[in-house]
Amino acid sequence: MLGIEQLIVPDDGWRALSRCATSPEPLADLFFSEELHDIARAKAICAECPVMAECLAGAIEREEPYGVWGGQLFLNGKVLMQKRRRGRPPKVPRPEDHLPDVPVPEHLRPLLRTA
Repeated sequence: MLGIEQLIVPDDGWRALSRCATSPEPLADLFFSEELHDIARAKAICAECPVMAECLAGAIEREEPYGVWGGQLFLNGKVLMQKRRRGRPPKVPRPEDHLPDVPVPEHLRPLLRTA
């Protein structure tokens, strides 16, 4: 079995290659929003990022308290598998409330804590 240090990729300057860092517009409000449409947009950006696995590995290691990291939504150091609007859920789900499913790289699955 692999140790945690073999599963997590160290930070070797990968952040400079990330889609969120190379975007011409500031994206912090998007990646740390409570709004489902913002979260969906952040996850879509991550899904096409060349360093998504490194970002997710770092977030898992740091137990990120909040936000979208590596295509996953974190809350209190755990990945939220579902997020919905406040209040009573609608009888018919709204299409805009659907969050994209960004797959977790196989080598990081054993480290993932879910809420």
